[in-house]
Amino acid sequence: MSRADIDKVLVSIIARGLKAITDEMSLSMEKTTRSPILCEARDFVTGLYDAEGRMLEQTENLPILSFSLSPVCKHIAEIYRGNVFPGDVFFHNDVFTYGNQNNDVAAFKPIFAGDTLVAWAAAKGHMADIGGAVRGGYNPNATEVWQEALRIPAVKVVERGELRKDVWDLIFANIRLPIVQEDMRAEIGSCTVGERRLVAMIEKYGLERFEAHKQVLFDSTRKMMEAEIRGIPNGVYEGESKVYFDGKTPGSVYTIRVKIEVEDEHITFDYSDTDAQTNGFVNGTYTSSASATLLTFLQMVNPDIPHNDGMVEPIDIVIPEGTILNASYPAATTFGNHLCPPNADAIIRALAPVLPERVTAGWNQLLCSLSTGRDPRKDDDYVDILFMGLKGGSGATSDCDGYDHIGMIDASGGILDQDYEMFEQQTPHHLEKHEYLVDSAGPGRFRGGLGVETRYRVGGDGTQIVTFGDGDVEGAFGLFGGHGSTLNRIELRHPDGTVYTATSKDLVSDVPAGTLYVQEAGGGGGYGDPLERPAEQVRREVEDGIVTREAARDAYGVALHPGTTRIDEEETARLRGAM
Repeated sequence: MSRADIDKVLVSIIARGLKAITDEMSLSMEKTTRSPILCEARDFVTGLYDAEGRMLEQTENLPILSFSLSPVCKHIAEIYRGNVFPGDVFFHNDVFTYGNQNNDVAAFKPIFAGDTLVAWAAAKGHMADIGGAVRGGYNPNATEVWQEALRIPAVKVVERGELRKDVWDLIFANIRLPIVQEDMRAEIGSCTVGERRLVAMIEKYGLERFEAHKQVLFDSTRKMMEAEIRGIPNGVYEGESKVYFDGKTPGSVYTIRVKIEVEDEHITFDYSDTDAQTNGFVNGTYTSSASATLLTFLQMVNPDIPHNDGMVEPIDIVIPEGTILNASYPAATTFGNHLCPPNADAIIRALAPVLPERVTAGWNQLLCSLSTGRDPRKDDDYVDILFMGLKGGSGATSDCDGYDHIGMIDASGGILDQDYEMFEQQTPHHLEKHEYLVDSAGPGRFRGGLGVETRYRVGGDGTQIVTFGDGDVEGAFGLFGGHGSTLNRIELRHPDGTVYTATSKDLVSDVPAGTLYVQEAGGGGGYGDPLERPAEQVRREVEDGIVTREAARDAYGVALHPGTTRIDEEETARLRGAM
């Protein structure tokens, strides 16, 4: 088709239609998966890609997974070229062939119009188990990939509509929990939904017309991103952040360094000066780190830019192999997704001077825990990631407080908290407390989002708890005079009175029933001078239990009359003048 035949309205219709399809795929996953990691927290993504593996559209419940699908799709399209047929399904998780994390397993289904391969549907989710040395997949003691997981390079599990039972059995013989098979079937079903809907769209408009309008969609999206980049002054901007404790050497610290070069309509993120990889599992892959870069930058640009291949064309990401963000084979890399927050911190610090109204202060660093064991009520195994306890608060911006309890910047899409009753149904634990943590937000003209305190009583002997994350050494940072936030902390208070404070990368075995699990997730950083926050706003937050009287006085310079929440105007003026 010629450019004269392009219908701009149809370009928009196709763009919206592709998004509707990936949304429906996501709903299919939510309603058919069984693991609470998927059906409750929605730790999965769905997407459509063209015949070459280029992104058409995605539904990004967890953005860091979404941007890992296109590289794998391109890889599968290339290595299976000439050997892809209607009805095929491929599985993949291998971090050394463009995967992002071992537990994040993807299903890919080719889509045909007649005999022509036109696209791929894909779904990727965090599986409850993926083999390896530790149930649940997180092994802080790992030093190589085989101690972490079963590697699944691109493999065809369904061929021309027929299950390859030998391949299927080989994979799942190495995975502990039967629920994983059921969740992977749900991924296949989600891909089938995407296949049906896209075939219907192509039949409606015709393949030639669809392909021509797809290319125009890519081009227009690229121009939108180029316009955003043009809004950043040309120059080179540098930022860095720290990663604390590699799981092996107490006190170890690693630095992420990014150099961002803006040249007209093009932007390059260069991590060449980042520290070398660790000898433990605190390493990233190129895919997980590049995904972190993309999702952080996307928070600073027009949110209406469609998410397709045109969006990423003006962006280059350089991450040398052998660094902590792109570890060399056969390194352990399960922690890679969780290097997103410090990666984001480095980018924010680099661009804050030139994009002060588009950045946020620091977000709470993720500190997560995974419990696994046998539920004595059901005599059945379980794995649970405590999503309700890990989020903390997001950073404040130039005109808005941070979100309360929505930290973890790598999950800044649609990942959800857990339902309390479902948590107690799906694990033997009893939830005792889950509420906002007073004084956890970084003070500022705009304060950070509040963190949370979570407590549950362990419900079965022999429970294993794995912790992974950061934020117990350095809290979320403030910007432009804003203050930082509180630290993360996880404690296990045993029935005999002993208290164990977990490290940020820990594996605690044989936790007895009756142990009280206590977690504090810090808040986000503040933005701007706290003394510029209206005193009446601070007063209301004291009244609401968000800020204590002491913090109101010490951080904000707001004094209240004893025994009341009325502002002492004279003392407040004196305090703020002195501060």
